[in-house]
Amino acid sequence: MSEAGAPGARRGRTPSADVERELLAAAETVLGREGPGGLTVRAVAAEAGIAPMGVYNRLGGKDGLVDALLIKGFDRLRAAIDVAINDTAEPSMRARLIASGINYRQFALDNPHFYAIMFEDAIPHEHDNEEVGEHARAAFGALVRAVELAAAAGVLAALDPAEAAQQIWSAVHGAVALELKGLVLTPDPQYTYLSSLTTLIRGLAPR
Repeated sequence: MSEAGAPGARRGRTPSADVERELLAAAETVLGREGPGGLTVRAVAAEAGIAPMGVYNRLGGKDGLVDALLIKGFDRLRAAIDVAINDTAEPSMRARLIASGINYRQFALDNPHFYAIMFEDAIPHEHDNEEVGEHARAAFGALVRAVELAAAAGVLAALDPAEAAQQIWSAVHGAVALELKGLVLTPDPQYTYLSSLTTLIRGLAPR
């Protein structure tokens, strides 16, 4: 069956790259509306207005859809960190580093289903995709770069950048995971998060 071979499917030919973009946009819509459990080939195809076989032809089925979403999620997370670190309007590198942590939390709160497939294996995968791994490492690399810049500015001690970045990520990920599951028991989760983040940065400062 062709991509236009189902009732209600798109008519005529659409460039391959455009079809893939439409499928990815449809997958993101379904993920946001239905959650990870609702992300199926049939649901995405219906959202995009093509036959289900089109998802297999263009993206390799559900695994390909998930891989594409993971790449998009890690790229967005990296961008959220980078925009804070590269904010030249803020002269304080300490403030930029804290802002990158705030952006991490905001990304998770704004994209809980993305966060779930990125870090909680909410959609089990039958294979590892090296391209996804590269994008995930690039997101962590943005945090490593933030640590390097903060250390150069005297905000953080001269620790191994990857080690310091891992410590920061472990702390903020744990805080965000608890908040997403409704397990923050203080009255103001935002205040609690910011306080924890500033305490962490203070603890990593030169002595």
